[in-house]
Amino acid sequence: MTRRRFGVGFYAPAGFVTDPAAIDRAVHRLTELGHRVVVDPTCATRWQRFAATDDERLAAIERMAADPRVELAIAARGGYGWSRLLERIDFAALAGAGKRWMGYSDFTAFQLAALANAGMTTFAGPTAAYDFGAPIPSAFTLDHCWGLLGATRYEIACALDGPDFSGDGTLWGGNLAMVAHLVGSQYLPRIDGGILFLEDIGEHPYRIERMLYQLHNAGVLLRQSAILLGDFSGYELGPNDNGYDAAAMVAHIRARLGVPLYTGLPFGHGPEKLTLPVGGRCALTVRGGRAEMVLSDYGIRP
Repeated sequence: MTRRRFGVGFYAPAGFVTDPAAIDRAVHRLTELGHRVVVDPTCATRWQRFAATDDERLAAIERMAADPRVELAIAARGGYGWSRLLERIDFAALAGAGKRWMGYSDFTAFQLAALANAGMTTFAGPTAAYDFGAPIPSAFTLDHCWGLLGATRYEIACALDGPDFSGDGTLWGGNLAMVAHLVGSQYLPRIDGGILFLEDIGEHPYRIERMLYQLHNAGVLLRQSAILLGDFSGYELGPNDNGYDAAAMVAHIRARLGVPLYTGLPFGHGPEKLTLPVGGRCALTVRGGRAEMVLSDYGIRP
């Protein structure tokens, strides 16, 4: 199958690139696939724990929006940094630029703010350094990324643990810490009847539960049709846990909420991840642990 070629822009809106060779590998791989790649200077700089100062990282976002060669702007990595920029971003101007924006982790803050403030659909998916620039990139990740970005409608089949279900709604979410961080602000969209997906890394189950309670107490979770949990790896249980693990946490949240809750979504900080349109439409069917997701209305033209 012939896949669409994009004009791709790499930029670093948050953390600095820890392995500069990763950007070179990413450029080489995407170029081999027929994409055209523009690399912003922030992919090669560092200031404190960031890729550059706030002013320069904001300028990098604006350069991506203004560059006629860039159709798809891919964040170099996550880390931390978007929260410092949100109040300075002209979301209406970004929406008017007509670009596609992709990333995950800290990028979630931008995605939700863009959806809340300008109705923008963006993509939770691979980053330049950690995915496209990995020493051995995941074929699963790359296939799903270009498959979704090259189609107007995309179907996914995967295993999800949870009750049988059939419904549809706006797909939204991302990194749990970032979603919880935006509660009470103008940057968290109000989504009713949505399909909320969440992931995180290095968070102990009790901290995950605490953030879910924050979303619950803010009224967010009960407004959803379904909640999908992705990868929550990178933590260690301790002697005080005494049987309290991720499974116990999930069982408690399921009993407390009464909203269909699923585990096993292939998305998160691990090497294998789907590409998911934040703000797009998701029709979800789960039968006997097998799920079908039909994604549509995410702004990709034939």
